[in-house]
Amino acid sequence: MDISSKENGEDMQVLRYKRGEKYEPHHDFFTDSVNTIRGGHRVATVLLYLTDVAEGGETVFPLAKARKGSHHKDLSECAQKGLAVKPRKGDALLFFNLRPDAETDPSSLHGGCEVIKGEKWSATKWIRVASFDKVYHMPGNCTDNSNSCSQWAALGECTKNPAYMVGTAALPGHCRRSCNVC
Repeated sequence: MDISSKENGEDMQVLRYKRGEKYEPHHDFFTDSVNTIRGGHRVATVLLYLTDVAEGGETVFPLAKARKGSHHKDLSECAQKGLAVKPRKGDALLFFNLRPDAETDPSSLHGGCEVIKGEKWSATKWIRVASFDKVYHMPGNCTDNSNSCSQWAALGECTKNPAYMVGTAALPGHCRRSCNVC
């Protein structure tokens, strides 16, 4: 998987949060095939902070383990409920939504704390497993993504390396036809 390819990125989204606005904790990976059909899962999220926020507006990861003593008095109450990043103009936050084994990472749960004073502007860029223009699992489409799939299947890779060959609930396999799963 080459996440450095520009084709793997969704269009950037610019968001504005006014006083009192927040974003509830959520994951950037998907649990349905409708959203993974184009480019697979979102591997990584890049969050660019376009403004400073006078108070609040932190990005918080409620399931991430915060280091002892890592909370600061200048963070909002919301930000104290996990590992948090205070928005500072020009900073970027990169985090991964999938683990190295390509399984979804529950600890990537994140949200935007309420803006208490000021305004928050940010830009989000999501990076997919493959080209966002590539469509996976179209109905009736049962093909191999490599000319070597039949050889790998004959060597037993369908059972030795099922995540790559057959796929998981989250990610499509590359040799589904040769592994006789479709």
